[in-house]
Amino acid sequence: MPSSHRSVAPEHQELLKRLGVHIDTETLRLALTHRSYAYEHGGLPTNERLEFLGDSVLGFSVTDALFRDHPELAEGELAKRRSAVVSTRALAAVGRELGIGDFILLGQGELLTDGKNKASILADTMEALIGATYICQGIEVARKLVLRLVGSLLQDAGALGAATDWKTSIQEYAANNGLGQVRYEVVGDGPDHARTYQATLLMGASRYSSGIGNSKKEAEQEAAANSWRELHSKQS
Repeated sequence: MPSSHRSVAPEHQELLKRLGVHIDTETLRLALTHRSYAYEHGGLPTNERLEFLGDSVLGFSVTDALFRDHPELAEGELAKRRSAVVSTRALAAVGRELGIGDFILLGQGELLTDGKNKASILADTMEALIGATYICQGIEVARKLVLRLVGSLLQDAGALGAATDWKTSIQEYAANNGLGQVRYEVVGDGPDHARTYQATLLMGASRYSSGIGNSKKEAEQEAAANSWRELHSKQS
C-alpha cells in the first residue's frame, strides 16, 4: 500500500519530493543508512540488502527500456549501453544532481573524508532508494522512477557508448585520429585519510581536460570523460 506523506519524517519530505515517490520513514531511513553509520551505532541494519534489490530493479528497467526503444540494436550494443547507464559513475552523477549526499547517514570516518560526495556511496544509495521504492510501491512505480532518473542517459547514445570506459574510448579516439600517445599527469593532495587526486589528460604534445577523484583511477576516468566531451564539442 502506498505510504502517505504523514508517515514521513519532515527532514525526508524534501528528498521524496525530489524523487517523486512515497517511501515510509522506516524503509527510507534504512535506504539511507550506510554501513559506516550502522557500525558506529551498535550494528544497525544497513542499506546493503535494499541496494542488492535496487540493483536488480535498475538493471531490469534499463534493459526493458533499451530492448523496447531500440529494436535495431544487436545484443552486444544493448549490453554496452546498459552497462553505461547502470555504472557507478552514471548513478553517482544522478545522485549528485538530486543532492542525496546531504541525506545519507554516514559514520564519522566517512564524514571526515567527504563520503557524501564519493561516487561509490552515492551510487549504492541510489540503488537502495530504488529498492525501497519497489518495496513500498511495487515494480511499476519503481520502474518509472528509474526511467525518470536515467532517462536522459538512455537518450544520449553517443555519450553512452563512451561512458562504458572513458579511458578506453579516448585511447581508441587518439589512435583513430593520429593524436599521439595518451598519458595522464596525476597529482595528489591532502592527508592520507582524505586524499584527493587531480589527473590531466595529455595526447601527444597537447594537454586536455582534467578530472578530480578520491583515487587515481577515478581522477583519470574523469579526465578522460571531460576530454572526450571537449574533443566532441569542437566537432559540433
